[in-house]
Amino acid sequence: MSTTDLDALAARIPDGSRVAIPTSRHGVAMQATHALINRRVRDLHLVAVPTAGLQVDLLIGAGCVKTVESAGITLDEHGQAPRFVAAVKAGTINVLDTTCPALISAIQAGEKGIPFMPMRGLLGSDLLTHRRDYRVIDNPMASSGDPIVLLPAIVPDFALFHAPLADCHGNVWIGKARELMTMAHAARQTLVSVEEIIDTNLLHDELRSPATIPAPYISAVSVCEQGAWPLPLPDRYAADNDELCRYVLAGKTDSGFIDYLNKQHKPPSLSIAATA
Repeated sequence: MSTTDLDALAARIPDGSRVAIPTSRHGVAMQATHALINRRVRDLHLVAVPTAGLQVDLLIGAGCVKTVESAGITLDEHGQAPRFVAAVKAGTINVLDTTCPALISAIQAGEKGIPFMPMRGLLGSDLLTHRRDYRVIDNPMASSGDPIVLLPAIVPDFALFHAPLADCHGNVWIGKARELMTMAHAARQTLVSVEEIIDTNLLHDELRSPATIPAPYISAVSVCEQGAWPLPLPDRYAADNDELCRYVLAGKTDSGFIDYLNKQHKPPSLSIAATA
């Protein structure tokens, strides 16, 4: 399997792409995100599966985002995502609000190659007023009135995430972050940064193969140690809370955010990386 560097990985994502990204705790490709910012990508439609935080906030602050589709954008215990909040107040981004079950269901429809997924949980919600693409019909399998919501399938142009391992055959091991497999199945292309590449075949490992995305679903891989930093990578390293606190303070103002971004913060020495 041939690998590529982060700049080349980011260059595969053109302006206006619909990009699926994972929740902050399950393998965010943060260093690849900086590569996207550095090349000044524009008008991205980000699909958080099902929520997101720092990654989206950085991309919004850098002017890379047109639309955010998500069940929530926060910095978790660090509070609100400041650039997201500022952009919503200024009306500079489109927000497609949803719920976690609805978003997961829609991307599962994309994974299965079907045009929509039915769901009941949104009935009575004002989301049906704001999401005109969500349609309510009578259940065709029922004998009388039984409304159900149809969610259009989400088929991202790209899935972008960070994983612990790939092998020399192009297979990628994701551990317990199962939504990454759903994203890879649904997306037209899947771009992955990984901590390392091993020589053995992950699909031949009885313990790892159930959590391995086969190579046909993977479009490109880049090796990047601590590629999720300052966010965590399960069973590899914890979140860098000191760095996240620095961002929270800097991101409150336009000038503070620009100063933070220009400093190009890097991961600490690998020898002192924490264990999640």
